[in-house]
Amino acid sequence: MLAITPRKIVHIIYLAREGSVGAGEAHAFIDGLNTDEQASLTAVAWIGRGAFESEEYDEAVSTAMREATTPTADYLLGMPHLAENLENGLEELGIDVTGEEEDFLRQGS
Repeated sequence: MLAITPRKIVHIIYLAREGSVGAGEAHAFIDGLNTDEQASLTAVAWIGRGAFESEEYDEAVSTAMREATTPTADYLLGMPHLAENLENGLEELGIDVTGEEEDFLRQGS
């Protein structure tokens, strides 16, 4: 289903929570994702903020690819509540990231 691993999304969630401290790393991390991963990440954020329903994931990905006019990192990091949107999106999609969160915290990213 997702073109990006939940682990990568968890990484971005934690970087987004760090605010300006993690902004440079978050920007570089998102820029390093391939086009499919970036579109999938954007779709998860949109689902999390209610712009799309979980059943519309494929449509959200297509829209993200079609309407990408600014770099994905700039767009997403400018989104208010990015971390919460991503968390909500994963939840709406029925993706449990508890294991990824625990691994991420244990490894210190």
